[in-house]
Amino acid sequence: MNGWTPRTWTGLAAVSGLLAVAFGAFAAHGVTDPKPVAWLHTGSQYQMAHALAVFAAFGLHRAGARGMGLVAGLFLFGTLIFAGSLYAMALGAPRILGAITPIGGLSFMIGWALLAWRAFTLRDQA
Repeated sequence: MNGWTPRTWTGLAAVSGLLAVAFGAFAAHGVTDPKPVAWLHTGSQYQMAHALAVFAAFGLHRAGARGMGLVAGLFLFGTLIFAGSLYAMALGAPRILGAITPIGGLSFMIGWALLAWRAFTLRDQA
């Protein structure tokens, strides 16, 4: 992922934010069944938070903070699996797909843990 350009990172984060808004709006206006509404709402909340986190992690990566490209990648992967599986189920995919949702959540947690570890082990610049 180190070879990805700023345009790629920014574009993926922006598309992720766009999809979060779209699925959130669909939950609010296009679905009436409570379970799919909840899945769409949860997916869009997590996706939006992590779209913004990708921007932040990539900014830190560009500033020279080691490991932030991996953090951004973990957030994008987590979004794909976590929110993607919830969206798919809300749109009619088999509920067994929910078995992979925690993999996305784990990816989020590993990304946040790596971010925290890097922050606490970074040398202060004077």
